[in-house]
Parts: sequence; structure tokens; C-alpha cells
Amino acid sequence: FIQRKVIGFIVLSIMMVCACGYRFAGQGLFPNGVERIYIEVFENRTSKTGIERVVTNQVVFEFTRQREQSIVGSAENADAILKGEIRNIRTQTISRVGTEVASEREVIMTVDLKLVDQAKGEVIWAAKGITDRQAYNVDENSKLATDQNENIAIARLSERMSERIFGRLTNDF
Repeated sequence: FIQRKVIGFIVLSIMMVCACGYRFAGQGLFPNGVERIYIEVFENRTSKTGIERVVTNQVVFEFTRQREQSIVGSAENADAILKGEIRNIRTQTISRVGTEVASEREVIMTVDLKLVDQAKGEVIWAAKGITDRQAYNVDENSKLATDQNENIAIARLSERMSERIFGRLTNDF
């Protein structure tokens, strides 16, 4: 009798999950029936040289990882173009050793995005002010080591942001 209740509960749970349309984030469709997307190199509105390549490459990697067949190599072959703008990137100290020496900083990045219909030139989808942060250690004896830690933090931050971008673009609820 107890085994029958457990099986019934499992079947009921599966039916409820399926009935409500639940799916994992990023499993939905692109907006407006878009199937093929071209990703432009993001605009860099910051003073951090080269950040646009790091972020764009990570977004392309994430989209390719999630839906390889959806990414095209030219705007002419796309239904829509994903355009991004790195609006802000800054660092701030989050912990100190004493009053003057930083031991940990974080890098904070903000991006704006829009998906533009290739044929009509209209914005299909937009997300403004996507912001995230990543901490990194400061090596008080080596600026080179601190710069390397910052670059690793930016790479991790770009990876996480690209996952969020894909998830937001494919969330259709």
C-alpha cells in the first residue's frame, strides 16, 4: 500500500511538472521565432582596452555551447543580430590589510543588450543594466600578479554574464 502511494506521488509530481510547462532556464526559444543569430563584437564604452573581445568571445562560446546550430558567422545569414554594449567596468576594494593596503578587490561590469531583426531593423528584445561582479585577490608585492588575478576575474565574470544573457534571451515566460 505504501509503495503504491509513493509511485502515485511520483507520477502525480511528474504530471504536474509537465503540465505547468516547467523547463530549465535557457531551454526556451529565441524571441519572435528567431532561429539564427549573429553576435556582433560588443561596443566598449569603458577605458578597459580589449574587454569587448573577452566578453563577446564568451557570449559566442555560451551560445554555441547551448545551441550551436543557432549561431551564424555573418549578419546576412541571420534572422537577428545580438548587439551588446559594455557600459561600465570598475573595480573597488572589498577588504583591506590595515588601513591603506587592499587585500581583495572586485570587478563590476554592466552591459546592455538588444536583439535586432535583421530584415526589419526593429529591436525584438532588449535588456539594460545587466550587472555582475567578481572578487579577486590583491598581491601587495606584485602588480603583475594582481593584474593577472583581475584578468581571471574578468574572464569568470564574462562567463557568468554570458550564461545569464543566454538564459534571459531564451526565457519565454
